[in-house]
Amino acid sequence: MKSENFELAKKLRHELHQHPELSNEEVWTKQHLMDFLKTHTSLEIVDQGNWFYAIYRAGSDKPNVAFRADFDALPMDEVIDLPWASQFPGKAHKCGHDGHSATLAGFALEINEKGADKNIFFLFQPAEETGDGAIQCVDFIKEHNIDEIFAYHNMSGFPYNSVGIIDGTSFCASKGMTIHLEGSPAHASQPETGVNPSLAIANIIKAISEFTSPEINKGLILCTVVQIDVGERAFGIAASKGDLCMTIRALYEEELDKLQENLENFAKAQGEEHGLIVSFQYNDEFPETVNHKESADKIRLVAKSKGFELVELKEAFRGSEDFGHFTKLTKGAYCFIGNGEDYPHVHTNEYDFPDELIKSGVKLFTGLAEL
Repeated sequence: MKSENFELAKKLRHELHQHPELSNEEVWTKQHLMDFLKTHTSLEIVDQGNWFYAIYRAGSDKPNVAFRADFDALPMDEVIDLPWASQFPGKAHKCGHDGHSATLAGFALEINEKGADKNIFFLFQPAEETGDGAIQCVDFIKEHNIDEIFAYHNMSGFPYNSVGIIDGTSFCASKGMTIHLEGSPAHASQPETGVNPSLAIANIIKAISEFTSPEINKGLILCTVVQIDVGERAFGIAASKGDLCMTIRALYEEELDKLQENLENFAKAQGEEHGLIVSFQYNDEFPETVNHKESADKIRLVAKSKGFELVELKEAFRGSEDFGHFTKLTKGAYCFIGNGEDYPHVHTNEYDFPDELIKSGVKLFTGLAEL
């Protein structure tokens, strides 16, 4: 990567870090990235409202390859002393999406100058953290007949500047599930005159271990209770409403769907038994992210040829990533570039994206573009 381009990309990363915006609020971020590309490249830029992409055209008979970066921040405070620290309390780039976007922008600088033998699409995506960003962009895949798509995430716990890859599922499918149960209030001295959801909620929680048993599931499956909110702190009133909030997660989407169905059916049965109105709410919905072997092998080939240490993952990450929406529609793969084995983990207070990884990401992407 040219030193001038690295300095531009690094400065861009710091500017993005100073102006973090949460999922689906990335107005300044998107415009700043577009302005950067308009100023420093001659690429075609297509504004899609919440998101945008840029295009380098090699010819209508050439393959169409996309590279994706996310650009939303997290609802966290910046507590470490950085010259480019967040200027907005309660918002910070603690996952490194500022670095991902700076990498893709730096890659665009290189392609703009050197050219490529493929049509290269630079996709800048919002709202990865909430799982509803990629789904906004999926029509892009069919509209441009994208043959393959790639992305990376910086990852602590991996050797510095190593590349991690796995075939098949790389991230689990997951979603937030809330079961709302509503009965009727009663005086605490006469609980039999009302309908209290507490026992039904307890029964649902007790049933979780049955639904997530490894004996009836072929892959990892989890149901994590994150909040139980029943009644209110009023000792004269029996509880009449309750919410059971859980994160459900699975290695395979079909098993996540089955877990959801089991929980819904059991909750409905509890509602009928106890005289409760039952309803459901879902949020932060992520697909399983599956790497196509052909695309993952290209990452392996480039990593080895460019001198990266290659790390073969033994299993998928339990966390989730909405990149899987793209690899349902076309070939692609998602990999990791190591921050260092002892580097602060993403989503923690001490974390900041290592600027040097911009060079690593650009080197990897450039190698993939050259295949």
